[in-house]
Amino acid sequence: MDYQAKLIVPFGVLGIRCNDRALLGIDFLPSREKPKRATNPFSSTVCEQLLHYFSDPDAQFTVSFGTSGTAHQQKVWEAMRNIPRGETRSYGELAAELKSAAQAIGQACGSNPIPIVIPCHRVVGKSGLGGFMGHASGASLDIKRWLLAHEKNTGLAPHP
Repeated sequence: MDYQAKLIVPFGVLGIRCNDRALLGIDFLPSREKPKRATNPFSSTVCEQLLHYFSDPDAQFTVSFGTSGTAHQQKVWEAMRNIPRGETRSYGELAAELKSAAQAIGQACGSNPIPIVIPCHRVVGKSGLGGFMGHASGASLDIKRWLLAHEKNTGLAPHP
């Protein structure tokens, strides 16, 4: 995968994919991955905004993004962006709000190309965390826990 930046964050490395005008993807990479300086001014701005978020969970993302998905996915991603920092919604709650099914909400969450900016980590199961990055346990859920703790505490979250 060709990344325009690889950013070290508290739980690993984020691979940033973008063009000169829009954020196209954020991938969670292993912490052993070498960082990479931003290759253009836009990717530099993306990195600055992500780092600001990691120091202040109230930071707002203002970068444009070019997400392509179905009409349903776009609707779910917009609903996720409207979940306030420090709060969560269950798959079922979003499904009821959007007149959809909880499984379809989960699939749209899993298809989110720009996690953190579109905060799919704020969508949880009715009796637990649910999944994250296509996994129901392990390191992926540790990252989800970290992000939720970071946003809830407004201070630094514990390292997983």
